[in-house]
Amino acid sequence: MSLRVERRTVVVTGANAGLGFWTTLRLVESGDRVVMACRSDERADAAAAAIRRRVPTAQLEFVRLDTADLGSVAEAAAQLNAMERIDVLIENAGIVHTPSTRRETVDGLELVAATNFFGHFALAAALLPALKRTPGSRIVTLGSQTVLWPWPRLDDPQSERFYNGLLAYARSKIMLQSFGFELDRRLAASGVLVRSLVAHPGYSISGRTPRVPAVNEPRRVKRFRDNLQAPFSQGKHRGALPIVCAASDSSPPVGHAFYGPKWMLKGDATRCTPASLTTNRTVAAAIWAEAERATGVPFSPEMHAMGRTPP
Repeated sequence: MSLRVERRTVVVTGANAGLGFWTTLRLVESGDRVVMACRSDERADAAAAAIRRRVPTAQLEFVRLDTADLGSVAEAAAQLNAMERIDVLIENAGIVHTPSTRRETVDGLELVAATNFFGHFALAAALLPALKRTPGSRIVTLGSQTVLWPWPRLDDPQSERFYNGLLAYARSKIMLQSFGFELDRRLAASGVLVRSLVAHPGYSISGRTPRVPAVNEPRRVKRFRDNLQAPFSQGKHRGALPIVCAASDSSPPVGHAFYGPKWMLKGDATRCTPASLTTNRTVAAAIWAEAERATGVPFSPEMHAMGRTPP
Protein backbone atom coordinates (compact mmCIF):
# COMPACT_ATOMS: atom_id res chain seq x y z
CA MET A 1 0.00 0.00 0.00
CA SER A 2 1.70 3.19 -1.22
CA LEU A 3 0.90 6.68 0.01
CA ARG A 4 0.54 9.95 -1.87
CA VAL A 5 3.05 12.62 -0.90
CA GLU A 6 2.22 15.67 -3.07
CA ARG A 7 0.43 18.70 -1.64
CA ARG A 8 -3.35 18.43 -1.74
CA THR A 9 -6.39 20.37 -0.58
CA VAL A 10 -8.34 18.34 1.98
CA VAL A 11 -11.67 19.27 3.56
CA VAL A 12 -12.18 17.77 7.03
CA THR A 13 -15.57 18.12 8.69
CA GLY A 14 -15.46 18.42 12.47
CA ALA A 15 -11.74 19.21 12.33
CA ASN A 16 -11.55 21.08 15.63
CA ALA A 17 -11.65 18.10 18.02
CA GLY A 18 -11.28 14.36 18.41
CA LEU A 19 -10.49 12.33 15.32
CA GLY A 20 -10.92 15.39 13.10
CA PHE A 21 -8.21 17.31 14.96
CA TRP A 22 -5.69 14.49 14.81
CA THR A 23 -6.51 13.76 11.17
CA THR A 24 -5.95 17.43 10.34
CA LEU A 25 -2.68 17.49 12.26
CA ARG A 26 -1.32 14.43 10.47
CA LEU A 27 -2.34 15.79 7.06
CA VAL A 28 -0.64 19.17 7.53
CA GLU A 29 2.44 17.39 8.88
CA SER A 30 2.71 15.73 5.47
CA GLY A 31 2.28 19.06 3.70
CA ASP A 32 -1.41 19.06 2.82
CA ARG A 33 -3.57 22.16 2.93
CA VAL A 34 -6.61 21.51 5.13
CA VAL A 35 -9.94 23.30 5.15
CA MET A 36 -11.42 22.89 8.62
CA ALA A 37 -15.19 22.65 8.22
CA CYS A 38 -16.55 23.22 11.74
CA ARG A 39 -19.56 24.64 13.57
CA SER A 40 -17.63 26.98 15.87
CA ASP A 41 -15.20 29.70 14.79
CA GLU A 42 -13.80 29.86 18.32
CA ARG A 43 -13.12 26.14 18.60
CA ALA A 44 -11.69 25.99 15.10
CA ASP A 45 -9.33 28.88 15.96
CA ALA A 46 -8.20 27.09 19.13
CA ALA A 47 -7.55 23.87 17.21
CA ALA A 48 -5.72 25.72 14.43
CA ALA A 49 -3.51 27.46 17.01
CA ALA A 50 -2.68 24.10 18.60
CA ILE A 51 -1.78 22.66 15.21
CA ARG A 52 0.39 25.64 14.28
CA ARG A 53 2.31 25.28 17.54
CA ARG A 54 3.30 21.84 16.27
CA VAL A 55 3.51 22.66 12.56
CA PRO A 56 4.29 26.39 12.09
CA THR A 57 4.02 26.05 8.30
CA ALA A 58 0.54 24.47 8.45
CA GLN A 59 -1.82 25.69 5.73
CA LEU A 60 -5.23 25.88 7.38
CA GLU A 61 -8.49 27.52 6.36
CA PHE A 62 -11.92 27.59 7.97
CA VAL A 63 -15.43 27.15 6.62
CA ARG A 64 -18.42 27.22 8.95
CA LEU A 65 -20.40 23.98 8.70
CA ASP A 66 -23.07 22.37 10.83
CA THR A 67 -24.01 19.02 9.34
CA ALA A 68 -27.23 19.03 11.38
CA ASP A 69 -28.45 22.06 9.41
CA LEU A 70 -29.04 21.57 5.68
CA GLY A 71 -28.93 25.34 5.14
CA SER A 72 -25.46 25.42 6.67
CA VAL A 73 -24.43 22.50 4.46
CA ALA A 74 -25.57 24.38 1.34
CA GLU A 75 -23.75 27.57 2.39
CA ALA A 76 -20.53 25.72 3.15
CA ALA A 77 -20.74 23.80 -0.13
CA ALA A 78 -21.10 27.05 -2.08
CA GLN A 79 -17.87 28.34 -0.53
CA LEU A 80 -16.02 25.07 -1.03
CA ASN A 81 -17.13 24.67 -4.66
CA ALA A 82 -15.58 28.06 -5.38
CA MET A 83 -12.16 26.60 -4.57
CA GLU A 84 -9.88 25.62 -7.42
CA ARG A 85 -9.72 22.00 -6.30
CA ILE A 86 -10.74 19.56 -3.59
CA ASP A 87 -8.57 16.46 -3.51
CA VAL A 88 -10.16 14.80 -0.49
CA LEU A 89 -13.40 15.28 1.42
CA ILE A 90 -13.25 13.61 4.84
CA GLU A 91 -16.73 13.27 6.34
CA ASN A 92 -15.82 13.03 10.01
CA ALA A 93 -18.11 15.34 11.99
CA GLY A 94 -20.64 13.62 14.20
CA ILE A 95 -22.32 13.09 17.52
CA VAL A 96 -20.76 10.37 19.67
CA HIS A 97 -22.37 11.26 23.00
CA THR A 98 -25.99 11.09 21.93
CA PRO A 99 -28.89 12.82 23.72
CA SER A 100 -30.96 10.76 26.15
CA THR A 101 -34.19 11.61 24.35
CA ARG A 102 -35.04 12.02 20.68
CA ARG A 103 -34.36 15.50 19.32
CA GLU A 104 -34.95 17.09 15.94
CA THR A 105 -32.92 19.53 13.89
CA VAL A 106 -34.12 22.80 12.37
CA ASP A 107 -35.04 20.73 9.31
CA GLY A 108 -37.23 18.36 11.34
CA LEU A 109 -34.79 15.44 11.09
CA GLU A 110 -33.68 13.23 13.97
CA LEU A 111 -30.53 14.85 15.35
CA VAL A 112 -28.11 11.90 15.37
CA ALA A 113 -29.03 10.65 11.91
CA ALA A 114 -28.91 14.19 10.53
CA THR A 115 -25.54 15.08 12.03
CA ASN A 116 -23.75 11.84 11.30
CA PHE A 117 -25.30 10.87 7.97
CA PHE A 118 -27.89 13.06 6.24
CA GLY A 119 -25.76 16.22 6.39
CA HIS A 120 -22.78 14.37 4.95
CA PHE A 121 -24.94 12.85 2.20
CA ALA A 122 -26.03 16.35 1.18
CA LEU A 123 -22.46 17.68 1.42
CA ALA A 124 -21.01 14.93 -0.79
CA ALA A 125 -23.72 15.55 -3.38
CA ALA A 126 -23.06 19.28 -3.39
CA LEU A 127 -19.27 18.98 -3.62
CA LEU A 128 -19.15 16.46 -6.45
CA PRO A 129 -18.49 19.22 -9.05
CA ALA A 130 -15.31 20.33 -7.25
CA LEU A 131 -14.22 16.75 -6.70
CA LYS A 132 -14.87 15.88 -10.37
CA ARG A 133 -12.54 18.61 -11.63
CA THR A 134 -9.73 17.43 -9.33
CA PRO A 135 -7.78 14.44 -10.74
CA GLY A 136 -7.50 11.55 -8.31
CA SER A 137 -10.01 12.99 -5.83
CA ARG A 138 -11.84 10.97 -3.23
CA ILE A 139 -14.42 11.03 -0.46
CA VAL A 140 -13.66 9.33 2.85
CA THR A 141 -16.59 8.54 5.11
CA LEU A 142 -16.22 7.32 8.69
CA GLY A 143 -17.62 3.97 9.64
CA SER A 144 -17.60 2.31 13.05
CA GLN A 145 -17.41 -1.13 14.61
CA THR A 146 -20.85 -0.42 16.05
CA VAL A 147 -22.15 -1.55 12.64
CA LEU A 148 -21.62 -5.06 13.99
CA TRP A 149 -24.22 -4.59 16.70
CA PRO A 150 -27.41 -6.66 16.23
CA TRP A 151 -30.88 -5.30 15.50
CA PRO A 152 -30.02 -2.02 13.77
CA ARG A 153 -33.74 -1.31 13.00
CA LEU A 154 -33.05 0.16 9.58
CA ASP A 155 -36.81 0.25 9.01
CA ASP A 156 -36.89 3.15 11.49
CA PRO A 157 -33.96 5.31 10.29
CA GLN A 158 -34.98 8.41 12.24
CA SER A 159 -36.09 6.71 15.47
CA GLU A 160 -39.69 7.75 14.95
CA ARG A 161 -41.11 4.62 16.56
CA PHE A 162 -38.42 4.01 19.17
CA TYR A 163 -35.42 6.06 20.31
CA ASN A 164 -32.29 4.82 22.02
CA GLY A 165 -29.15 6.94 21.83
CA LEU A 166 -26.69 4.08 21.34
CA LEU A 167 -28.90 2.46 18.74
CA ALA A 168 -29.36 5.78 16.93
CA TYR A 169 -25.58 6.21 16.79
CA ALA A 170 -24.96 2.69 15.48
CA ARG A 171 -27.71 3.07 12.86
CA SER A 172 -26.29 6.41 11.68
CA LYS A 173 -22.91 4.75 11.20
CA ILE A 174 -24.45 1.85 9.29
CA MET A 175 -26.13 4.34 6.98
CA LEU A 176 -22.96 6.40 6.51
CA GLN A 177 -20.74 3.37 5.89
CA SER A 178 -23.26 1.82 3.51
CA PHE A 179 -23.54 5.12 1.66
CA GLY A 180 -19.76 5.29 1.28
CA PHE A 181 -19.60 1.91 -0.46
CA GLU A 182 -22.72 2.49 -2.56
CA LEU A 183 -21.40 5.87 -3.67
CA ASP A 184 -18.21 4.23 -4.90
CA ARG A 185 -20.24 1.71 -6.90
CA ARG A 186 -22.43 4.40 -8.46
CA LEU A 187 -19.50 6.67 -9.28
CA ALA A 188 -17.67 3.81 -10.99
CA ALA A 189 -20.77 2.72 -12.91
CA SER A 190 -21.35 6.26 -14.18
CA GLY A 191 -17.73 6.80 -15.18
CA VAL A 192 -17.13 9.65 -12.70
CA LEU A 193 -13.45 9.47 -11.74
CA VAL A 194 -13.93 10.09 -8.01
CA ARG A 195 -13.42 7.34 -5.42
CA SER A 196 -15.42 6.82 -2.25
CA LEU A 197 -13.61 5.02 0.56
CA VAL A 198 -14.52 4.18 4.15
CA ALA A 199 -12.40 4.16 7.30
CA HIS A 200 -13.12 3.32 10.91
CA PRO A 201 -11.03 4.36 13.95
CA GLY A 202 -11.50 1.28 16.12
CA TYR A 203 -12.25 1.96 19.76
CA SER A 204 -10.61 5.36 20.13
CA ILE A 205 -11.28 7.29 23.32
CA SER A 206 -10.28 10.70 24.67
CA GLY A 207 -8.84 9.43 27.97
CA ARG A 208 -6.09 7.64 26.05
CA THR A 209 -5.41 10.62 23.80
CA PRO A 210 -2.58 13.15 24.43
CA ARG A 211 -3.66 16.31 26.19
CA VAL A 212 -4.03 19.35 23.94
CA PRO A 213 -5.12 22.58 25.67
CA ALA A 214 -8.53 23.80 24.46
CA VAL A 215 -8.87 20.67 22.28
CA ASN A 216 -8.58 17.57 24.48
CA GLU A 217 -8.45 18.01 28.25
CA PRO A 218 -9.92 14.93 29.91
CA ARG A 219 -10.05 14.97 33.69
CA ARG A 220 -8.06 12.55 35.84
CA VAL A 221 -11.09 10.35 36.52
CA LYS A 222 -11.75 10.10 32.77
CA ARG A 223 -8.14 9.16 32.07
CA PHE A 224 -8.18 6.56 34.85
CA ARG A 225 -11.38 4.95 33.57
CA ASP A 226 -10.28 4.98 29.95
CA ASN A 227 -6.87 3.54 30.76
CA LEU A 228 -8.56 0.55 32.39
CA GLN A 229 -9.66 -0.25 28.83
CA ALA A 230 -6.13 -0.09 27.46
CA PRO A 231 -6.02 -3.72 26.24
CA PHE A 232 -8.79 -3.05 23.70
CA SER A 233 -8.70 0.69 23.12
CA GLN A 234 -6.46 3.45 21.83
CA GLY A 235 -6.24 7.22 21.72
CA LYS A 236 -7.86 9.28 19.00
CA HIS A 237 -4.40 10.22 17.73
CA ARG A 238 -4.09 6.55 16.78
CA GLY A 239 -7.68 6.28 15.59
CA ALA A 240 -6.91 8.93 12.98
CA LEU A 241 -4.38 6.64 11.26
CA PRO A 242 -6.90 4.66 9.15
CA ILE A 243 -8.59 7.91 8.09
CA VAL A 244 -5.29 9.35 6.91
CA CYS A 245 -4.47 6.04 5.24
CA ALA A 246 -7.76 6.11 3.30
CA ALA A 247 -7.11 9.73 2.33
CA SER A 248 -3.57 9.02 1.17
CA ASP A 249 -3.45 5.50 -0.27
CA SER A 250 -2.39 6.05 -3.88
CA SER A 251 -3.75 2.70 -5.06
CA PRO A 252 -6.95 1.87 -3.17
CA PRO A 253 -8.46 -1.49 -4.06
CA VAL A 254 -11.30 -1.72 -6.54
CA GLY A 255 -14.51 -2.49 -4.73
CA HIS A 256 -15.00 -2.05 -1.01
CA ALA A 257 -11.99 0.05 0.01
CA PHE A 258 -12.15 -0.10 3.81
CA TYR A 259 -9.47 0.87 6.33
CA GLY A 260 -9.20 0.32 10.07
CA PRO A 261 -6.87 -0.73 12.89
CA LYS A 262 -4.95 -3.96 12.41
CA TRP A 263 -6.48 -5.54 15.50
CA MET A 264 -10.04 -4.36 14.81
CA LEU A 265 -10.24 -2.04 17.85
CA LYS A 266 -6.66 -0.78 17.94
CA GLY A 267 -3.36 -0.92 16.09
CA ASP A 268 -1.70 0.38 12.96
CA ALA A 269 -3.84 1.19 9.94
CA THR A 270 -4.54 -1.51 7.39
CA ARG A 271 -7.10 -2.52 4.78
CA CYS A 272 -10.00 -4.43 6.31
CA THR A 273 -13.08 -6.42 5.36
CA PRO A 274 -16.32 -4.49 5.99
CA ALA A 275 -19.43 -5.85 7.67
CA SER A 276 -21.65 -7.56 5.11
CA LEU A 277 -24.66 -5.44 6.07
CA THR A 278 -22.86 -2.31 4.88
CA THR A 279 -22.07 -3.78 1.46
CA ASN A 280 -25.57 -5.14 0.78
CA ARG A 281 -26.88 -3.36 -2.30
CA THR A 282 -30.54 -3.76 -1.41
CA VAL A 283 -29.93 -2.19 2.00
CA ALA A 284 -27.83 0.55 0.38
CA ALA A 285 -30.56 1.41 -2.13
CA ALA A 286 -33.09 1.84 0.68
CA ILE A 287 -30.68 4.02 2.68
CA TRP A 288 -29.92 6.15 -0.39
CA ALA A 289 -33.63 6.64 -1.10
CA GLU A 290 -34.28 7.63 2.53
CA ALA A 291 -31.42 10.13 2.40
CA GLU A 292 -32.81 11.76 -0.73
CA ARG A 293 -36.27 11.90 0.83
CA ALA A 294 -35.07 13.28 4.17
CA THR A 295 -32.74 15.92 2.74
CA GLY A 296 -34.65 16.80 -0.41
CA VAL A 297 -31.33 16.44 -2.25
CA PRO A 298 -31.35 14.26 -5.39
CA PHE A 299 -27.90 12.69 -5.70
CA SER A 300 -27.28 11.21 -9.14
CA PRO A 301 -23.66 10.51 -10.15
CA GLU A 302 -25.06 9.52 -13.56
CA MET A 303 -26.28 13.08 -14.21
CA HIS A 304 -22.94 14.46 -13.06
CA ALA A 305 -21.23 12.13 -15.54
CA MET A 306 -23.27 13.77 -18.31
CA GLY A 307 -22.17 17.20 -17.15
CA ARG A 308 -25.49 18.11 -15.55
CA THR A 309 -26.10 18.86 -11.90
CA PRO A 310 -29.31 17.36 -10.48
CA PRO A 311 -31.96 19.99 -9.69
